[in-house]
Amino acid sequence: MTTAVVVGSGPNGLAAALTLAAAGVQVRVIEAADTLGGGARSSELTLPGLIHDECSGIHPMTPDSAFAQRFDLAEAGLTWRWAPAEFAHPLDGGRGAVAVRSVAETAAGLGAGGRGWQRTFGPLTERFDTISEEFLQPVLHVPRHPLHLARFGAYAALPATLLAHRFRTPEAEALFTGAAAHAFRPLSTLLSSAMGVALTTAAHAVGWPVAEGGTAAIRDAIVRRAAEHGVRFETGRRVTSLDELGGPDLVMLDTSPAAAARIAGARMPRHVRRAYLRYRHGPGAFKVDFAVEGGVPWAHEGSRGAGTVHLGGSAAETAAAEKDVAAGRMPQRPFVLVGQQYLADKTRSVGDVHPLYAYAHVPAGFTGDATEAITARIEQFAPGFRDRIRATHVRSTTELSRYNENYVAGDIVTGANDPWQLVFRPRPALDPYATGVPGVYLCSAATPPGAGAHGMCGYNAARRALTRL
Repeated sequence: MTTAVVVGSGPNGLAAALTLAAAGVQVRVIEAADTLGGGARSSELTLPGLIHDECSGIHPMTPDSAFAQRFDLAEAGLTWRWAPAEFAHPLDGGRGAVAVRSVAETAAGLGAGGRGWQRTFGPLTERFDTISEEFLQPVLHVPRHPLHLARFGAYAALPATLLAHRFRTPEAEALFTGAAAHAFRPLSTLLSSAMGVALTTAAHAVGWPVAEGGTAAIRDAIVRRAAEHGVRFETGRRVTSLDELGGPDLVMLDTSPAAAARIAGARMPRHVRRAYLRYRHGPGAFKVDFAVEGGVPWAHEGSRGAGTVHLGGSAAETAAAEKDVAAGRMPQRPFVLVGQQYLADKTRSVGDVHPLYAYAHVPAGFTGDATEAITARIEQFAPGFRDRIRATHVRSTTELSRYNENYVAGDIVTGANDPWQLVFRPRPALDPYATGVPGVYLCSAATPPGAGAHGMCGYNAARRALTRL
């Protein structure tokens, strides 16, 4: 029987294990931490009973992904929940904008910016199934739907600051740039619209759901499916060399490229090792979880029902903050993402006390304390927020990288999203998952399509590996 070892049990490692096992491979998963899941874990971080997502919290790309559909994660116990609105972007004075599932309804709330919003996202939303099928693969592939992909690509290739002008009003421009800022890169550069276009289209097509009970429920569903196929799990064991694995037919590495180079050692060709060690990681995240009594008192009414709230101020202010972070400078007013998962999933709260998820974009390896900057940013758009805080839990960039070694210097998207790496991650190669060592593949979020669609990197890598057996 063909055997495989998966090193690392983040969603991509688990997806790779399940995909291989479903094809009849005997699979063992080895995880250095004491619990499975990588970034897909949830805990009572602040007060007893409040469920906080430890890293990933909102899942626009996961429910309808090829991996989730192939293995019917919903039947395996995973339930998706949606807030009344998908995402919002408040501005000073109680102004702001909100995106809901309906493109038309969103456009209607954007005033003069609505026509541009409808013309941009209406056609993309209608074709989301075929478009997402294309961009959840390696960039270098023969497209099955070239015309649909070309329409998406025409917008995605633009600088986000340029595409934002299509939306005409400050509120609509800010709404789009907030989504684009998820890429953790300067918004004035080519291809910086890609993340914003993909995420906004997903918001209108399938929404930005959360997993009932916390993101750990995604892990649990995959583990349940994997166990049904005979996958075995070992935790608390760190792999430092391929020699420790006993000679399986396949090895899937759900690790950073640098860690993969260390594990493969001298077996890895020099040019691959050099590329992996030079792999560029992006800026970091500084995360604060709050226990908040009564929820957040947003001045902008639309933000009160949004599962995700982007705090960046105007489009120009968001762009300036992202430029500073990319240059290694901590902004005075950083871009902050706030997750209000409890609006969709009531099981996470205790009475009128709710878990609030927030992180700021900060320079890679930032050693300062951004807790006050995050708190002040929320207070700016929700006066009285401070008075409602009952407890906090803080994770710096250093602590994030300890929590998950793939988050190098606090990089939770696990790679710099510049044009070169968007096309050629993790290195220039026809097979982006191959490490140059026969039977050994990289399957982490450093491979296509990157972070955002739980399991798709591992699913793609495992399918590629199976074709090479």
